[in-house]
Amino acid sequence: MAAVTAAMVKELRQATDAPMMDCKKVLVEADGDMEKAKELLKERGIAKAAKKADRVAAEGLCGLKIADDFSKASVVEVNSETDFVAQNEGFQNLVKDTVEEIYTNQPADVDAFMASAFGEKFTEAVTKIGEKIEVRRFATLEATADEALNGYIHSNNRIAVIIKAKCDSDKTAEAMRETLKQVAMHASAMKPTTLSYKDFDAAYVESETKGRIEALKKENEELSRLGKPLKNVPKYISMMQLTDEVMAQAEADIKAELIAEGKPEKILDKIIPGKIARFILDNTLLDQEQALLDQQYVLDDKLTVAQAVEAAAKKLGGTAEIVEFVRLEVGEGIEKKEDDFAAEVAAQMG
Repeated sequence: MAAVTAAMVKELRQATDAPMMDCKKVLVEADGDMEKAKELLKERGIAKAAKKADRVAAEGLCGLKIADDFSKASVVEVNSETDFVAQNEGFQNLVKDTVEEIYTNQPADVDAFMASAFGEKFTEAVTKIGEKIEVRRFATLEATADEALNGYIHSNNRIAVIIKAKCDSDKTAEAMRETLKQVAMHASAMKPTTLSYKDFDAAYVESETKGRIEALKKENEELSRLGKPLKNVPKYISMMQLTDEVMAQAEADIKAELIAEGKPEKILDKIIPGKIARFILDNTLLDQEQALLDQQYVLDDKLTVAQAVEAAAKKLGGTAEIVEFVRLEVGEGIEKKEDDFAAEVAAQMG
């Protein structure tokens, strides 16, 4: 049997980051064969990773890579169990390497990515870091010559966004990139979940309408009790519900109200458009919350995002319309486990 020296143990530890005693043990088992020892550590690392598979990984970081010519961009969310690990330099480098791999090879989905040679790095990371670490989701967008593309990653690296717009020319597309970066920053802050109200399911809108109206009524009961101004309770919450019939009735009701207030009929045409705009604003709360194009733009809340992009392109003498976006936020939608520390201590004492 070959002698296992301290230098060999040190070499294996530096190569794998495995604990010193584990390195010594596998070197003895492998009769000093360094490569076989690495394989043994890897096999045992896989076993350790499997034990961590049922843990909740809701922390982590996002990664973003944009081509120098803005023709392609990739985003990825890599999760860990704790924020402490997310601040680890090794984890941060893993995220950078992961988004680079996704950008370069464009795997079909997470399963395909994990089945690749690069996916093995995650098994190794679990062994080194001691937590469940996984790629949760990723996306890549590509742009043709007449499409503008840009992105933004927030300073904490927990939110990443890519925006793509269809333009009338390559010249307009190039000039619109800065505007798209600003829109990506808007999306980072305002958390849209879909591009347009047209993407909503009718049943979802109906359910949200009932819930929101009831919530506002209850809120108004409390405001009334406190003697504070009441909030407007809309009949609708999405442009999807504002049919031609609904808008015609709204205009008729506004006109009748103005006449009842004694407004001269000759000035009604000047007042009604503003009232209609207000009616739409009050009755599209769901769109403003969740649909990117229909949100009030943070840099000019008199415009929607769609209107702001259109206006920016018009100044350049062209046209532009956002056609696709991706927004990833670490842990979004993951139910985190709430630890009961007191109960845990009590159980151990018991």
